[in-house]
Amino acid sequence: MLIALDMKSSIPIYVQLRNQIVTGIGRGELKAGERLPTVRQLAADAGVNTMTVNKTYQMLKAEGFIEIDRRHGATVCPVSQCAGLYREKLERELELLSAEARLKGMEKSEFLGLCERMFEQMHPAALRGCEE
Repeated sequence: MLIALDMKSSIPIYVQLRNQIVTGIGRGELKAGERLPTVRQLAADAGVNTMTVNKTYQMLKAEGFIEIDRRHGATVCPVSQCAGLYREKLERELELLSAEARLKGMEKSEFLGLCERMFEQMHPAALRGCEE
């Protein structure tokens, strides 16, 4: 797993790590049952503090993307069904992205096409749990 962090970004490092891991799962680069690097190993590889990685892993665990076992470390969870709270979060984020796109002059068709291309990049097996 290749992690690329932008140390100058206003997005916190633990959020950047979280987003890259979630994207890796979504694209099928990280599979259910696959072990993630230890906190120390990922911190060393990414050049960040172990507390930053620990915060990332705790967030991913709370969101249901990984499970953590003291003996086996962090592993990717199988995709679960989309709960109502997630749909609400998604609506809020899409509302903001839609507003920003419109304010920057993007046409609806261009925005929807971009959304479709991004969605299509996700691995089909990783998306199975979100069908209702």
